[in-house]
Amino acid sequence: MNNTRHVVAILGMPGSGKTEAIEYLESKYHFPKVYFGQIIIAEVERRGLPVNPVNERNIREELRARHGKDYYANEMIRLIDAVPYSPLILVESLYSWTEYQTFERHYGDTFSTIAIHASPKTRHKRLTTRPVRPLTNDEAEIRDVAQIEQLEQGGPIAMADYTVLNEGTMEEMQHALDLIIATISK
Repeated sequence: MNNTRHVVAILGMPGSGKTEAIEYLESKYHFPKVYFGQIIIAEVERRGLPVNPVNERNIREELRARHGKDYYANEMIRLIDAVPYSPLILVESLYSWTEYQTFERHYGDTFSTIAIHASPKTRHKRLTTRPVRPLTNDEAEIRDVAQIEQLEQGGPIAMADYTVLNEGTMEEMQHALDLIIATISK
């Protein structure tokens, strides 16, 4: 990677394993992370509302409607560009096609995406048992539809530079991530 700063967005539907992938890459490689959700959560808290999927979705949709579909991407770029130099910066939860295009325009060849994929059945099972912000099966299905229809999340996942199928063990996912990071780091 020389002195180039590479931005790598980890993509995937809720419960696919994005957070585990990011935590692994942060821990093993000491790459800094910027999280899209931090902007939404901060706004929910600023308004004195409980942090939950309904409030997060409402705020997310309201801010996009008010400021444009590229609002979160531009806010994230500001946060990323403020991170002290690291050869690679991880971005968790880039969602929409507009955000993907905004990142591509801003970072060009120094922007890559890794999609973490798991079946809906696997993802929904994970979401019901996760320790932070668990969802019921119904909530998981509602969120899937919102992510695809309102956030247009399918486009960035379909166009990902790399894809990790996360239906097996954590070690299998980690090994796949190591191979991708080795490729990006060349």
